[in-house]
Amino acid sequence: MAVFNSALPVEVENLTKVFGKFVAVDHITFHVKKGEIFGFLGPNGAGKSTAIRILLGLLTPDSGTAIVGGIDVAKDPEAIRKNLGYVSQKFSLYNDLTVAENIDFFSGIYGVPKERRPARKAYALKMAALEERANTMTALLPGGWKQRLALGCAIIHEPAILFLDEPTSGVDPIARRDFWDLIYQLSGAGQTVFVTTHYMEEAEYCHRLALMHAGKIIAMGVPADLKRDMYSHRLLQIETSALVPTMKLLAGEPGVLEVAVFGAGLHVTVTDMGATVDRIRQKITSNGIDIHKMDSIPPSMEDLFVSLIENEERKKA
Repeated sequence: MAVFNSALPVEVENLTKVFGKFVAVDHITFHVKKGEIFGFLGPNGAGKSTAIRILLGLLTPDSGTAIVGGIDVAKDPEAIRKNLGYVSQKFSLYNDLTVAENIDFFSGIYGVPKERRPARKAYALKMAALEERANTMTALLPGGWKQRLALGCAIIHEPAILFLDEPTSGVDPIARRDFWDLIYQLSGAGQTVFVTTHYMEEAEYCHRLALMHAGKIIAMGVPADLKRDMYSHRLLQIETSALVPTMKLLAGEPGVLEVAVFGAGLHVTVTDMGATVDRIRQKITSNGIDIHKMDSIPPSMEDLFVSLIENEERKKA
């Protein structure tokens, strides 16, 4: 029987959720520490959103236990929701209200004491850099600014834990980076943040990360440690005078596990960096193709994730 630590904001043990014959969440176990940015990384359909809906008290698990803020989500979901903040991938505020009116509305919904509301409103506007847009109709805000407002409304009641479910989906890269700057500010102030994402670069921003595939956690840890310890092969970055012909040449070459286009070049996964590299170099140049760049590089999170998923799929074969 699991022993839970009430000091941890989130503790999950063997959590499972099934819809008919489909196992959406498959016996996952993890915990989240205070002030931590903890991420769920995975493609659509991996089980991330289902798991977060259970932790929010919106779904009842079929088995396992989830303790959020010291409360069992299956036993008292209403109490859970009072102590959480939530930002979804779909903008859920009111477009026909101004920025300030949305903040006022959610102050009331979340039960912020009246004497605290002016201070909390001022904080939310400043945190989200919306002070000069307080009287702007929300419908007129760009997507990135809307998500800033959603974040301000989600923390208006000073929740112990903030859940962000694909919060930057559909937001441009600059706005996405600005949004993550806000998350770092909150974490630095002691806010616990639980975030789901399918953007590989966002995974790098998390303090710890759980990689999900087909409802299971297939790896978990600090992003840098995961890339160092769980990527068992070697990676080459190759740029040549003929990208596609090079890709075709290397596919199926002994010692080459995978060839993929990455930016202006190729990422080539190999079993070793000795004879395989020499063989690759010889094969490319002997076919009249110039090599502009050929370097050993550390794997990206995308490289790691693809490798782990392929390993999972090979287990099923």
